[in-house]
Amino acid sequence: MDKKFFISWVVIFVVSLVGGFVVHGVLLGAGYAALPNLFRPDAEAQNYFPFMLAAHIIMSGAFVWIYARGNENKPWLEQGIRYGVAIVFLTTVPTYMIYYAVQPMPGMHVVKQIIFDGALMVILGVVVAFLNKPQTAPASA
Repeated sequence: MDKKFFISWVVIFVVSLVGGFVVHGVLLGAGYAALPNLFRPDAEAQNYFPFMLAAHIIMSGAFVWIYARGNENKPWLEQGIRYGVAIVFLTTVPTYMIYYAVQPMPGMHVVKQIIFDGALMVILGVVVAFLNKPQTAPASA
């Protein structure tokens, strides 16, 4: 684990946290508010924010670590998109499908969760690929 790894970890953490707020706080906020029996009220949820931070720290580190281990000598943008899509099918889609199976969530809300969180994962994939793209050697004269 080198300097690039830790810089990537911090950047992915910030983008993930901000992206999570946009997805769940802004785009899906009204949908969550309509389900008060499934989610904590805002005032109570604030008491659990340290768990949210810890989850994003853990996810971000794992996200960067997995990318760094599977990185190939291919164009970074394509790799980032491919990696993000793989993460969507590994985590996002199954997680929300499982939640749908065990919680009385409206189906359309779950579809929106998958689409918006899926888009965020692809963005994170592109960001981590950009941050870890191979250094190009200087042109020799």
